[in-house]
Amino acid sequence: MSIVASDAVLNTARAAAPAAEQERRMAPGTAKQLAEDGVFRMLVPAELNGGEVHPQDFFDTLVALATADGAAGWVSMIGSTTGLLSASLPESWGQEIYAKHPNVVSTGVTAPLGKAELVEGGMRISGRWPWGSGSQVSDWISGGAFIMEDGKPKTNKHGQPESLLVFFKAEEVTIHDTWYTSGLRGTGSNDIEVKDLFIPEGRWVTLGRRARVETPLYQFPTFGLLALGVSAVGIGIAERALEEFIELAGGKTPTGSTRALAARSSVQKELALAQTGISAAQALTRQSIDEAWQVAQSGDRLSMQHKAKLRMAATNNAWSAVAAVDALYNAAGGTSVFSDHPLQRCFRDVHVVTQHIMVAQPTLETIGKVMLGIDPKTAL
Repeated sequence: MSIVASDAVLNTARAAAPAAEQERRMAPGTAKQLAEDGVFRMLVPAELNGGEVHPQDFFDTLVALATADGAAGWVSMIGSTTGLLSASLPESWGQEIYAKHPNVVSTGVTAPLGKAELVEGGMRISGRWPWGSGSQVSDWISGGAFIMEDGKPKTNKHGQPESLLVFFKAEEVTIHDTWYTSGLRGTGSNDIEVKDLFIPEGRWVTLGRRARVETPLYQFPTFGLLALGVSAVGIGIAERALEEFIELAGGKTPTGSTRALAARSSVQKELALAQTGISAAQALTRQSIDEAWQVAQSGDRLSMQHKAKLRMAATNNAWSAVAAVDALYNAAGGTSVFSDHPLQRCFRDVHVVTQHIMVAQPTLETIGKVMLGIDPKTAL
């Protein structure tokens, strides 16, 4: 497998991380380099001048970016997974938004917090969405919404409300300065809002439907790819914590001790366990992706079991990353409490990752239901 991001952009993201955290947003220069490398179009179809990469390349690229800087990895995850929607847009809008502008940056929020009304020639929509990651560096921003009828969400033939993702031009969106957080500060994940905005016909995607493009990548479940992306950021943060801890342990002699931190058997054990947990998590991920990819290449639909295994791997990634970072944070002693040390940022960032709904603890209950043959009554 290969990494989409170049060494140059990885170095830029690493060097820009302290300023990004201070300014609570990604620097435009970093976003420009990521776009030029093709990071934001990893999941855009080849027919729209996208990368259409293997899911493992997508995962590995995000791990590498998050190792450089968790916030850069997060914005890259949001941007690249939003690009996945291009395979479901009407071809004319896919061409307009993505094919004509190969370095376009599109981000968005899936939660259906908007309310839309169908009108002649399109829809009118209002809504406000938290977690608008990367919105300051975006050309297009999407928001989830329901089509309303008689004050209630319109339902499909199964009696369930259909969720749409609607595309807005960046200049149509108001960004509210709300992003004051413990971690992932450099993502600029402020609230975004539109009010009574007209959207022309077709500039939206209905979630849960098969993509217009039918190549293997788009046989993967949207939520499965999103969960893998979220978890890749956690793994990358943990990889950075391992790197920083090894460097620290070799040169630090704790107060009251005559031995370097690296000479302590307890520290050696914690480091080995942290590395084992991260390596095992990535091995499960590769296995899950490989199995699902074989099915996708055959043209068959992924079974509920395949989808559940992808989600299990993603959730395990996130929580294995937390376990590793926490152990290293504690083993580092007082050094890790200072805000200018990367271990401190790793600790704060990785705990924000676990709060994402795609990898939160309740996901394990859904996976357990599938294993027991119980209908989870939710999309995987």
